[in-house]
Amino acid sequence: MKIALLGYGKMGKIIERVAIERGHSICFKANSKTKALHFEDADVAIDFSIPSTAVLNIKSAINANVPVISGTTGWLEHYTNITAHCNANNGAFLYASNFSLGVNIFFEVNRVLASLIAKYPDYHLGIEEIHHTQKLDAPSGTAISLANDIIKTSDYKNWTLDSPNSDEIKIDAKRIEDVPGTHIISYNSEVDSVEIKHTAHNREGFALGAVIAAEWIADKKGVFSMKDVLNIG
Repeated sequence: MKIALLGYGKMGKIIERVAIERGHSICFKANSKTKALHFEDADVAIDFSIPSTAVLNIKSAINANVPVISGTTGWLEHYTNITAHCNANNGAFLYASNFSLGVNIFFEVNRVLASLIAKYPDYHLGIEEIHHTQKLDAPSGTAISLANDIIKTSDYKNWTLDSPNSDEIKIDAKRIEDVPGTHIISYNSEVDSVEIKHTAHNREGFALGAVIAAEWIADKKGVFSMKDVLNIG
């Protein structure tokens, strides 16, 4: 499989290595200074760029009839527009806030825990996420996904980085040097606490998941998620 790599920072370089180890090749590499995108030889595109270029990257791949997956966060106000563009052009698109297998299992555990604990209002929810200082957006896309899944099965209406109202989930976003990613969901009451946690030890899991997703989507049409790739839920 020939891959167009849209974004060639730390993650892009790890994805390149993992893809080659799995027998694929990189036919095109773009960074923030690249003026023109080329998909002529690509079977699939992987976007790990920056929020300001992600939308153009994704639409350009769809316009070139190349399936595209994206792990870039911080642009999701355009997600509905992107999915509509994909469907209108009979394209293939997959977005994930996190491609790690462990995180996607963690997402499912979070959904189950949220639905179980929703009946007990004495428990007060908090989300904490910790990432490296080079991460441009806060909170992380993973933390937003976790919060949105909780909102679907609870009385919470929104999430916030500020002091929360009673119907808001407080997300505490921290930036610490060389932390690949940690996410903690905690429910605290006067009598006890319930907590689940995912800690990434390096970026290899993100890269492997992205390449597996690219392998999976290469011959498909539609809008997908990692739940489809991993057959979760």
